[in-house]
Amino acid sequence: MLIPQLQDSSIAGRLARLNVMVGGTALFLACAGFFIYDFYNFRSDVVAKLDMQAQIIGANSVSALVFDDPDSAERTLSALHGAPHIIVAEIRTPDGRTFASYHRDHSAVWPAGQSIPPGEVQFHGFHNQQAFFGRLLTFEGKNIGSIYMLSDLDAFKRRERNFAALVGVVLLVSLGTAMWISSFTRRSIAEPIVQLSNVAAIVSKDKNYSVRALQPGNLRGDGTPDQAQVDEVSGLIATFNEMLEQIQTRDVALRNAHDELERRVEERTAQLHAANAELEAFSYSVSHDLRSPLRHISAFSSIMSEEFGASLEPGARQYLQRIQERAKKMSELIEGLLSMAQIGRKELVRVPTNLNSLVRDVVSDLHLECQDRQIEWRIAELPTMECESNLIKQVFVNLLSNAIKYSRRCEVATIEIGRLDEQDAVVFFVRDNGAGFDQRYADKLFGVFQRLHRPDEFEGTGVGLATVRRILQKHGGDVWATSELGKGATFFFTLSAFSPAVYKQKAMATAV
Repeated sequence: MLIPQLQDSSIAGRLARLNVMVGGTALFLACAGFFIYDFYNFRSDVVAKLDMQAQIIGANSVSALVFDDPDSAERTLSALHGAPHIIVAEIRTPDGRTFASYHRDHSAVWPAGQSIPPGEVQFHGFHNQQAFFGRLLTFEGKNIGSIYMLSDLDAFKRRERNFAALVGVVLLVSLGTAMWISSFTRRSIAEPIVQLSNVAAIVSKDKNYSVRALQPGNLRGDGTPDQAQVDEVSGLIATFNEMLEQIQTRDVALRNAHDELERRVEERTAQLHAANAELEAFSYSVSHDLRSPLRHISAFSSIMSEEFGASLEPGARQYLQRIQERAKKMSELIEGLLSMAQIGRKELVRVPTNLNSLVRDVVSDLHLECQDRQIEWRIAELPTMECESNLIKQVFVNLLSNAIKYSRRCEVATIEIGRLDEQDAVVFFVRDNGAGFDQRYADKLFGVFQRLHRPDEFEGTGVGLATVRRILQKHGGDVWATSELGKGATFFFTLSAFSPAVYKQKAMATAV
């Protein structure tokens, strides 16, 4: 798709004004230079002309000065009527007295204070748009007087007016020519740039990468620019069109990849829905088909133990007890798995929850597990948080149950619930002084069925901490732990997004 027509742009006007300004400035400076040159050249000509006239008048006035004949000198000066530029002419004696004079205009007078300096033969100057000149007159090497002449500069004024008129005409013709020439430069420079700007605006606004800018000329038969004759503008347009073609190709590829990705996402979503349906079916099967036989095994083993326990041999009674214990543990595992599955499917309902009240309820519910135990509870002031209260209560139940269980060998167990205010989030922790664990295996704590202690040391299913992680991740938070064998453990968790990498290192050094 090509853009055949262009809208007018300010760049063309700026280019035309620039051409006119550059040409006009150059012409004006040239005219000013010629004027200055002519001005100084004219002044030199005026002085030279006055010197020549002074010498002629002086040569004709020597005899009049020698024989003291002022009338003869006056007649000589009257010849200046043929030189209309001469205003005043005077012949003076060596003592400065006026010997003879000529005045074209009786109102004109010689400038006061202007005379030949001592030791000089002549002098000249300019004053009030007038030129004055003086020269000594000598006869047989002796000073017999001097001649002074005052000239107007009317000729220069006329010359100045004519020069200004000529400059004005030249400037107008030159500027008109520059404007005419700029129309050609506009077609060759400005219009391609304006066109390129319009194409860029279309691409930016409509994201249409199929548009192309027209080449200004110098094209080969296939429509591509002739590299032997290409200029900067043509090269820029060719590069821009090539860039658009690459972007268009990549855009098409990206759209195809996007469509393919959407298709795969739809397939994976369908597979996920199918897997979820199978998981729900499995959960239903576990809930009904497996739990019912377990209840029967547990019930029949209890009846058998009550009715026939006394008549059974010690070995048989021991086997029967193991059957009951394994059935109970199997039931607990099933309950844990079902609880995790329900957490994944359940939608969060966040409400403001007072965590201090929630923790006190959990401690009260765990009262039976603390019988005959000496436990020191340290509960800090906890904030009110937006969360699913039932799920967060389950988090505290699991963490505090673990703290109670793994600290039962301590004479006095210390369990602490507190908070740390970090820059990005509030970090909660549950700390005990119990058995602890090897920090090298901390990453295994939160996996399903992962346990760091033998069953004969501490009972458990290995599902509780996995459930804690699932709940906290559903809230957008995380959980981690630090510990040392025999020195207790600290479990940290957050209810919102938080990057604990740096904090974990700090906590590992200070937690125990």
